[in-house]
Amino acid sequence: SGTSGEKALMNGVLNFSVLDGWWLEGYREKAGWALTEKRTYQNQEYQDQLDAATIYSILETEILPLYYDKNEAGYSEEWIKYIKNSISQIAPHYTMKRQLDDYYDRFYNKLAKRFHVLSADNYKKAKEIAAWKEEVAEKWDSIEVVSFEKSEELLQASIQSGKDYTITYVIDEKGLNDAIGIELVTIFTDADGKEHVYSVEPFEVVKKEGTLYTFQATHSLSNAGSFKVAYRMYPKNPDLPHRQDFCYVRWFN
Repeated sequence: SGTSGEKALMNGVLNFSVLDGWWLEGYREKAGWALTEKRTYQNQEYQDQLDAATIYSILETEILPLYYDKNEAGYSEEWIKYIKNSISQIAPHYTMKRQLDDYYDRFYNKLAKRFHVLSADNYKKAKEIAAWKEEVAEKWDSIEVVSFEKSEELLQASIQSGKDYTITYVIDEKGLNDAIGIELVTIFTDADGKEHVYSVEPFEVVKKEGTLYTFQATHSLSNAGSFKVAYRMYPKNPDLPHRQDFCYVRWFN
């Protein structure tokens, strides 16, 4: 797999590999074969036995019959179709042209456009963003949670899947003028005790009164299990390209 699999692909070699790395992105039906990366057993020995049985089963029932189903000319027409599918449907995604196109589309073109926006009118927009950041940094610690309300079931940490629950924050932004966002982060704990991010849901501003902003979110779980919820506040500005551009965050208890 990996780059060797990609190089083999360019030469008409069919891949039979685990769905990870490049093959997770590249696999196409009737252009190769795939093994799932998902575990069935926590016991590694049992998992190895299952993986081996799966490999032999696919070889015996799919790959080998396809390869040896030869016509009068001595080759398998279906095997050739797989090769053509592999080259036409997968190979074009693993060329330097595609890589360069991605660099241009995802990075270079976006950065060039942003440079023109920031530098126009003697860097007017850049100066505005810098001034905004200074104001937020100066007032960040003084931003105050005026009130917090949530459904009784959330208070009791006992909720039903599929039911909606409402959470409301009233925040004094200290004159920052809609420069704050709030999110509800839900964490799921699996059977091994490991925690995973289940969802991140934004609050909406439903009321503004002076420097006070009322934020509200509706929380719903579609699965049963062990969950934790937390709330975080962050600076928001439509002129920031991404959250990491201004790394302020405050977690609420």
